[in-house]
Amino acid sequence: MSASAAPRQSSSDEVWADARAHLLRYGGAFSPQIIASAAGSWVTTESGHRLLDFTSGQMSAVLGHAHPDVVATVQRQAATLDHLFSGMLSRPVVELATRLAASLPDPLDKVLLLSTGAESNEAAIRLAKLVTGRFEVVSFAGSWHGMTGAAAAATYSSGRKGYGPAAPGNIAIPTPNTYRPDVLGPDGELDWRRQLDNAFALVDAQSVGSLAACLVEPVLSSAGIVVPPHGYLAALAAKCRERGMLLILDEAQTGLGRTGDMYAFEREGVVPDILTLSKTLGAGLPLSAVVTSSEIEARAAERGFLFYTTHVSDPLVAAVGCTVLDVVERDGLVARAGELGARLHAGLRAIGERHEVVGDVRGRGLLQGLELVLDRTTKAPADALGAQITARCFDLGLHMNVVQMPGWGGTFRIAPPLTASDAEIDLGLEMLDQAIGEVTAG
Repeated sequence: MSASAAPRQSSSDEVWADARAHLLRYGGAFSPQIIASAAGSWVTTESGHRLLDFTSGQMSAVLGHAHPDVVATVQRQAATLDHLFSGMLSRPVVELATRLAASLPDPLDKVLLLSTGAESNEAAIRLAKLVTGRFEVVSFAGSWHGMTGAAAAATYSSGRKGYGPAAPGNIAIPTPNTYRPDVLGPDGELDWRRQLDNAFALVDAQSVGSLAACLVEPVLSSAGIVVPPHGYLAALAAKCRERGMLLILDEAQTGLGRTGDMYAFEREGVVPDILTLSKTLGAGLPLSAVVTSSEIEARAAERGFLFYTTHVSDPLVAAVGCTVLDVVERDGLVARAGELGARLHAGLRAIGERHEVVGDVRGRGLLQGLELVLDRTTKAPADALGAQITARCFDLGLHMNVVQMPGWGGTFRIAPPLTASDAEIDLGLEMLDQAIGEVTAG
C-alpha cells in the first residue's frame, strides 16, 4: 500500500461479525443496519437508507442531529477547554448554572452539573437522604430512573430481576394510568385520588419511619408515555409535605420544551424540591443537572455532601448546554413543540380511527404515545405486533421505538426533534399509517 492510499474499510458483514464477537449485549436487539451519519431529523445507514428519526436519538436530540450551533460550540470548546480537574471552575459551567436557575421558579437556584440521567438521579437521591437524615424512596411502579445503584433501586418498569437485593427502603406506588385504571370511580374512570390515598396508606404501612423522598417523572416514558391526570402531581406533593419527604422530579425527557412547556411541572403548578435534567439538556451529548434550593444546598453542605466525579462541571458539555438554551429561546422551540405536538397528536388520533389495533393515543407536546392492543374492549397488549410494525417502519424509512415489556403493552414512544418541520411530522405519520395497515392486513 502506498503512503497516500486510504486504509481498507471493513465490509458491513465484517462489522457485524466484529460486533457479535466483541460487543456485550446490553438490552434488546440492535437495528439491522450500521448507521453512518445523522443530520437534522434524519439518520442515514451505510447502505444509504435514510430514516426519519422519531425518537430524537435516545429521546435526547431536541435540536435534531448535528445542529450547526451545537457543532460550532463543540469545535470551539474542544479546541480551547474541554475537561478540567473536578475542583476547577470555568465560565461555561458558571454560565449554564446561572441560566438554568434563571429559567426556573423560586426557590430552585443551586445547580450541580453531571453527565447522565442516572448520575443526576443518584446525586438527587443522595442529596435527599443526607438532608432529611432518612433513606426510604418512593417511586412509580412504571418508573425508569437509571441503571446505577440508587437510581436502579428506584426503577420498577424493568431490569430488577437477577441482580440480587436492591438498596433497602425503596417502595413502589401504582402508576396513574388512565387508559388502564386499577381503581375505578362511579364513572368507570381512574379514581386517582383514591388510588393515591391507598398507595400512601401502603407506603405508611411499609415505612420504618424513614421516608426521605419521592422520585417520579412528570410523564412516564418507559411505562408507555403515561401522563398523570391533572392535579395528581400537586396531590402527590402534598402527600410528601405531610411526611417531611422531598419531591424529586426527573425531567430527563420532558425538560427544555419537549412537552410544550419549558419544564413539564410548570403546567401542574408544582415546584419540586429537587429537579433532575439530562437527555434534552445536552441535546444528545452527555450532560445532566441537579437543581435544588439554597436552603437544601446549605443544609447538605453543612453535613458534608459529597458527589465528586471525574466529569462533574466539565466545560465542554456545559458550553453545549448554554447553546441548547440559546437555540431553544432564539427559535421559539417551546411554543413550536406545542404546535408540532398538536399536529402530531391529531395525526395519531386519525391513525387510531383507521386502525382497530390502536387502543389509545396520549402525550404532551412532542412526547406522544400510541398504544397497540389486540382488542379494544379487553385492551390485551399487542407486544409482538409492535415489533412487526417497528420493523416495517424501519424498512419504509421511519425509526420508531416501542415499549415491549410484558404486561406493559406495545406502546410507541414518539419524540421527534423540536426542530422537525411540519412536512417531516406528516411524512412520519404517513409511514406509520402505512406500516400499521400493511402489518395488520398481513
